[in-house]
Amino acid sequence: MMTTRPVTPRDLDLVCRHREEMFRASNAPSRTDDILKAMTAAFRIWAEPRLKDATYFGYIVEDAGAPIAGIGLMVIEWPPHPSHPLEDRRGYVLNVFVEPSHRRRGLGKMLMELGEAEFRKRGVSYGVLHATRMGKPLYERMGWSATSEMAKILNAADDFGAGT
Repeated sequence: MMTTRPVTPRDLDLVCRHREEMFRASNAPSRTDDILKAMTAAFRIWAEPRLKDATYFGYIVEDAGAPIAGIGLMVIEWPPHPSHPLEDRRGYVLNVFVEPSHRRRGLGKMLMELGEAEFRKRGVSYGVLHATRMGKPLYERMGWSATSEMAKILNAADDFGAGT
């Protein structure tokens, strides 16, 4: 029997594992095991206080008590913008992950619907996310669209050789 429950601070290990596995499943060549392990260690330090104060929130889906999927959510400060001209914050979706054994069963869609409802409940009318290739078709079917965002790594002195 599948159940859904809110994320709690006790889920720190699970949230960290979901995040690492989500990036690993994206198969991006730049996401080596060394980079993912380093990211997970730093993410754990970052996530722990945010889980405790509930600024990182979300849902876990369990099947017979075993976690099989999850979504992380945040409300982030953002200046008013043409997409939300009267609001100074955005909903941010991160860490959407479904165990490979439970994919293609609608769990990602269910989690996204829960996330959208949670944002509305908190008075947030605009949301953003960064999609992996695997997740992008689902998000597009749900009405999410690409933006003009661009990115650049600015720290050339990292430990992973990404700089020059």
